[in-house]
Amino acid sequence: MKTGKALFTISFVLILIFLIPSCAVNPVSGKRQIMFVSEEQEIAMGTQYHPSVISTFGVYENDPLQKFLEEKGTQMGQLSHRPNLRYHFTILDSPVVNAFAVPGGYLYFTRGILAQMNSEAELIGVLGHEMGHVTARHTAQQQTNQQIGQIVLAGGMIASKEIYELADVAMAGMQLLFLSFSREHERESDRLGVEYATKMGYDANKMADFFGVLDKMSMASSEGGVPTFMSTHPDPKDRFTTVHSLTDTWQAKYPGEKFAVNSDHYLDMIDGIVYGEDPRQGFVENNTFYHPDLRFQFKFPDKWVLVNTPTQVQIISLDQKAGIIFTLSEESTPAAASQKALGDLRLTALDSKTVSVNGNEAVEVVSQQVNQAQDGSQTVTKVMSYFIKKGEKVYIFHGISNGTTFDNYLPAFESTGRDFKVLTDQNKINIKPERIRVKTAPKSASLQELFAALNVPKDQYKEFALLNNKELSTRLEKGDRFKIVSK
Repeated sequence: MKTGKALFTISFVLILIFLIPSCAVNPVSGKRQIMFVSEEQEIAMGTQYHPSVISTFGVYENDPLQKFLEEKGTQMGQLSHRPNLRYHFTILDSPVVNAFAVPGGYLYFTRGILAQMNSEAELIGVLGHEMGHVTARHTAQQQTNQQIGQIVLAGGMIASKEIYELADVAMAGMQLLFLSFSREHERESDRLGVEYATKMGYDANKMADFFGVLDKMSMASSEGGVPTFMSTHPDPKDRFTTVHSLTDTWQAKYPGEKFAVNSDHYLDMIDGIVYGEDPRQGFVENNTFYHPDLRFQFKFPDKWVLVNTPTQVQIISLDQKAGIIFTLSEESTPAAASQKALGDLRLTALDSKTVSVNGNEAVEVVSQQVNQAQDGSQTVTKVMSYFIKKGEKVYIFHGISNGTTFDNYLPAFESTGRDFKVLTDQNKINIKPERIRVKTAPKSASLQELFAALNVPKDQYKEFALLNNKELSTRLEKGDRFKIVSK
C-alpha cells in the first residue's frame, strides 16, 4: 500500500494533468499567455462567486450611486479592451475601504471606499483600475495560481478546519478577495485606469490623489485600521508619480479638452451614506451581541473573536480550536430545524432534549460527525447546538470543536446558547448608524475652524480631514463643501 505522501503526490500530478494550460491571446497586450481559465470558465466563476460575495457582505442600497456606477461602468466597458464582456457593478454594505473584481466582469465597491472619495473622477479612476484587472485577465490568472496553491495546501489544513466546514463562508470563492496582485499587474491596471478614465473625459490625476489618501490611511493603521484595498493591492513606492505622469501623457492626446472632476455631484450622491459599522445589523458591547432590528441579544465568551456577516455570526476562540456559528433556520419549529441541520451537516445526534431558553421554546442537541481518513484513522467533530424559537423565526447556535477537546469548550457553548434573550433596552433598540454629512462653508475658514464651529469632537479632526483629503490647516472659501460624520 502506498503511503499518504505518495498518494498526495500522485493526486497532485493527476490534477495538474487535468489543468494543463492552453495558450490564449491577452486582450490588452495582444500577446499569447499561459492560462488555465478560458473566458467561458471565467464568466462561470464570476457567476458562481457573486452570491458568495453578496452573502458575505450584503448589498448597500443607494439608487443614485448604483445608477451612476452602472451607467459609467457600462460606458467604460464598451471602450475597454473587452467590450463584449458583460460587466456587473455592486455596492457592498461594508465599512472596509475596498474595491475589487472577480473573474467574469464582476466589480465591487464597498460603501467604505465610496464614503472616502470626494469626486466622480476618483471613483472613475478606481473603477478603471479594477476594470483593468478584468480586461487584462489578472483575476483569472490569480485564480489559476490559486488552484495550484489550494492543492499544495490541502495537506496542511489548520486545526480549526471543523469550524470552516460547518460555516457558510464559501472559502474557495472568498479567497479571491484576499489575493495580492503582483506589482506588474498593479502597474498595468494603473495604466489602464488612466487610459479608460481619460477616454471618458475624467481627470485621472484624481486617481493618484486617492491612492495617496489610501496610503496615508495605511500608515495610520494604529488609529483607523489598514484599508483592505492596500493589502490586496500592494503599492509600489513610485505609484503616485507614475500615475500623474501617465495622466499627462494621455491628456496630451486630447489637446484643449477640459477633464472633469465633478466633486459637487459626487458629494450629493454620498450625502447620508452610512459610515463605519452599521449597528442596526448587529453590534457588540462588553462581550454582548445586540441586534436592534431582530430584537435579540446574547453574551459570548471573553476574548473570543466575533465576526458579523449578513448570513451568520461567527465567534472563534483565540486558539482557533473551537467556534460558535449563529444563524437562522428556514424551518418554523425548533424540532424541524434540528432535524434539517443534522441531515444537512451529516451529524449524528448523541443527545437531544426540549428546553426553555429564557422563556423561548428550544431544542438542545449534542451531535458528532465521524470522518474516515485514507490511512484508516478517524477524526471526530462534535457539536453542541441550540435551536431557539423567537416569534416566527428559529435561531441556531452551533458550538463546534474537535472531539478530543470538545469537553473543554462545552461550558462556553452552553453559556452562549442559553444566554439568548429578547432585546428590550430601548437605548440599544433605537441606536442609529453614523452617516456622511456634506456641509457648506458659511465663510472663508480653515477646515479645523469649520470642524470646531460644528462641534466636531477634537479626537476626530484628523480622521475627518483625511475623509476630505485635506489638511486641517487647509483654507476653504465661502460656498466650498466638505464632509463630517454624524448620526
